[in-house]
Amino acid sequence: MVSVGTMVWLTSELMFFAGLFAMFFTLRSTQPEMWASYSAELDIFLATVITVILVSSSFTAQFGVFAAERHQPRRTGGPWQVKSWGMVEWYILSFLLGSIFIAGQTYEFAVLVTHGVTIQANAFGSAFYITTGFHGLHVLGGLFAFLYVIARAYYSVKFTSKEAHAAVVISYYWHFVDVVWIALFGVVYILPLLI
Repeated sequence: MVSVGTMVWLTSELMFFAGLFAMFFTLRSTQPEMWASYSAELDIFLATVITVILVSSSFTAQFGVFAAERHQPRRTGGPWQVKSWGMVEWYILSFLLGSIFIAGQTYEFAVLVTHGVTIQANAFGSAFYITTGFHGLHVLGGLFAFLYVIARAYYSVKFTSKEAHAAVVISYYWHFVDVVWIALFGVVYILPLLI
């Protein structure tokens, strides 16, 4: 039931983000000059780097799921023996990668504000900060979920299917967040280069 509920909730989140994408496309069609000039202020290199980092975290989260499914909460070898890592180590790495993404996004926001791209400056600023900001909040939610599952693995007497299922459900959410970012990256950063 938790998996089904999560899928239904993620579908509603997809509709929410579809509305945010519609805001960007409407802005592009109604004010192309403003869209082009403010898009030039975006740091495509930084966005590409943090995108690669976030997408990498999806892979590490999935390795954590594989470990959880074989009921291996923690590593069985040394810390540098990646093949022996359990769900906890993979989820800690996913947490760190997600945190780097948030730090990169925060840095870009700070730079853009110094260049006059603010949420209240114009429609582009509003659309940019609302879409990427809401996504960032979703990433923060995923980071807290990772911490919850990690803590649950440490404090449970025995790692059971219940703990493994919690790890799997968190991975659904994390993969969703990553896919949404890939779409946002395409619309916000790549599309202005092509048009």
